Amino acid sequence: MKKGLLVCFTVFFGLCMTIGTVQAKRVFVAIGTGGITGVYYPTGGAIAKMVNKKRDLYDIRATVESTGGSVFNVNSVMSGDLEFGVVQSDRQYQAFNGLAEWKDKGPQKDLRAVFSIHPESVTLVAAVDSGIKNISDLRGKRVNIGNPGSGQRQNAIDALNAVGIDYNKDLDVESIKASEAAGVLQDGRIDAFFYTVGHPSGSIKEATSGARKVLIADITDIESLLAETPYYAASFVPSAAYPGAQNEKDAKTFGVKATLVTSAKVADDIVYAITKEVFENFEEFKKLHPAYSILTKESMLKGLSATIHPGAMKYYKESGLIQ
Repeated sequence: MKKGLLVCFTVFFGLCMTIGTVQAKRVFVAIGTGGITGVYYPTGGAIAKMVNKKRDLYDIRATVESTGGSVFNVNSVMSGDLEFGVVQSDRQYQAFNGLAEWKDKGPQKDLRAVFSIHPESVTLVAAVDSGIKNISDLRGKRVNIGNPGSGQRQNAIDALNAVGIDYNKDLDVESIKASEAAGVLQDGRIDAFFYTVGHPSGSIKEATSGARKVLIADITDIESLLAETPYYAASFVPSAAYPGAQNEKDAKTFGVKATLVTSAKVADDIVYAITKEVFENFEEFKKLHPAYSILTKESMLKGLSATIHPGAMKYYKESGLIQ
């Protein structure tokens, strides 16, 4: 009887040790995104879903976190609180080169690029009754430029500066999250809001579907801004994306790209696995959101100003995307 108990205990202990070894081996990684109504959150979810399907192969468990946006994600990746983050290409450039929010901290040289994703347009959503049709009409209006730590806040400030509007003096400024702006606009508490996002966006659909009539305003006369900044390019917001908006044609604007970043401290095999799963399931990935429809594998290697992580570079060389 004692011998039988000893055998059972030995088997049980061995099983516990095996389970413990498997659990210890599995790596947990967190992907920082943005508000749940934007494109960053489903982007992070799509990446996590692909990797988690192969958890037995890679021993990686990916989770998605809704965050305050690009600046938060960069800082959290650098501190090790996140392993990956979805970040606007302008924020990637500024962090890596020690500009804007990172001027005092200095260049974030451990920041590493993985790949670019969808293009994002700086979008100005305005109530028709406010009389705003162009960014130049914003003087004296109540405008949400985005919460501190979000990408669209700096984009809005850059655009306003380019047309000679001082947001501190010339606007009645709000600093709320983009996910809340649609409701605030419909409630009449603001006249317009900025949102840098891929289209179509759930938040902008919400804004253009309410009782208060809304349009996508043009952002023009920003040639100097485009000439001075390597991460901005002319863009447009397709009117077909928002049937509820009072637009007869596409709205002119400019934009950036969403990018996935990580840290030099994240292991090569983890970054390799995530890169491989996205690129080898490319058509499936494109179907996960309408904003991805224009993606090509080649375009996903553009807009990267930080050094590409060795794990991602390994896949790009193996696949022939980089020689």
